[in-house]
Amino acid sequence: MSSITLFETPPPESIKSQILQMVVDYVTDISMVAIAPSNPLYNLYQYGIGFEVHLYLDAMDGSKGIPVELIVALDAQDPDQVVGFLLYLPVKDDPEACAVAYMGVHVSHRRQGVARAMLQKMVGRYPHAELACVVGKVPYFEAMGFQVVGARGPQVLMNTRDHGTDGLLAVLDVAPIYRSLEVQQIHTYLLQQHGKRAMVDAEKKRDRHLDQMTHHAKVFVQERLGEAATLNPGRMPRLL
Repeated sequence: MSSITLFETPPPESIKSQILQMVVDYVTDISMVAIAPSNPLYNLYQYGIGFEVHLYLDAMDGSKGIPVELIVALDAQDPDQVVGFLLYLPVKDDPEACAVAYMGVHVSHRRQGVARAMLQKMVGRYPHAELACVVGKVPYFEAMGFQVVGARGPQVLMNTRDHGTDGLLAVLDVAPIYRSLEVQQIHTYLLQQHGKRAMVDAEKKRDRHLDQMTHHAKVFVQERLGEAATLNPGRMPRLL
């Protein structure tokens, strides 16, 4: 069991550090790239995605002008232990809408309703909620009330309604992270450790994987929305 806590301002440092550790541990699940631990680029993405989440957590103090909220699941037996987190962005021009940015559940607490409880808390505040996931997780989120509305790169776009919000979703520019000195240093270390050929192969493998995921998501959405149109021709979900 777990307790659900909402944060509208930066969480305590102890909670923040546990969230960032979860990002590092589960970067394959959290990252849109879905980088595998066997890929030499894995450590680079651990740093990059971790820093992305770090920036959003810091932005909760309002200094970046971007609304950010956080829901944390704490172990009922040990209230100091974070077992799940959900970081999402309220939409500025639509008080009912938000979008999931990052979500993770500790492996020891998966399949125990932690993600469902966090999403229910979020949807209770913002009933027009959106998230993106890989094709394989679509049934999981459908069971929680989300429906397929489109494809975005390698992911399927899902919403609690049959369309996305028309409001403005403000996001941080995380591109500079991947041009930073720290990332260059990590890349140099990986290059020394694995060699140039292995790193080039790793990048090609990542790109092929992304292309496959993107194709899979596109075909899946086309088939799913085509089925929806056949079953209900008077109401075709619009793509975002």
